Amino acid sequence: MTEPIEETYFNWLYSKLVQIEGTNTPSNNYYTLIRDLHSTEFVWLLSGDDNRMEDGLDVRKEFVLQTKLKQDPPWMDIPCSVLEMFIAFSRRASFETELSSREWLWIFLQNLGLSDLTDATLGVTELTNEILNDFVWRTYDSDGYGGMFPLTKPENDQRKVEIYYQFCEWLIENDIF
Repeated sequence: MTEPIEETYFNWLYSKLVQIEGTNTPSNNYYTLIRDLHSTEFVWLLSGDDNRMEDGLDVRKEFVLQTKLKQDPPWMDIPCSVLEMFIAFSRRASFETELSSREWLWIFLQNLGLSDLTDATLGVTELTNEILNDFVWRTYDSDGYGGMFPLTKPENDQRKVEIYYQFCEWLIENDIF
């Protein structure tokens, strides 16, 4: 019996973040965190962040092409998830730096305070949902803490700066090119 296409897609996304081999113990497994990222809608509030959403939706198209599906899955029309946006943006970040997209994914998670939330963490879903709620609705600190790109010396309120430009400021502040 084959797994449902939704599960195949999720496993494909999961593999973008985590090496699947050797992750049998809860302390080495991020299944719950990644599932929560995928079940949280990425909502764009600022002009320009709609591009992040569109890039995330393109990840689905890539999956459909790679798997040579004969028809689009029914979930092609649902909103972009935070996980899909992260994967797409990690590729853009990798293109502009010497870091791999997987490294960028973990930087995003670390900056958000999510990187230590393994399946062994008590209340991982509640913690993840709280952090993602602040991120998605931009209720994090004005210096970007609680977002993807916290800054020590921001020039602007980061809640009012689109994600791409937050990324650019973060690169400069952290001397990453």
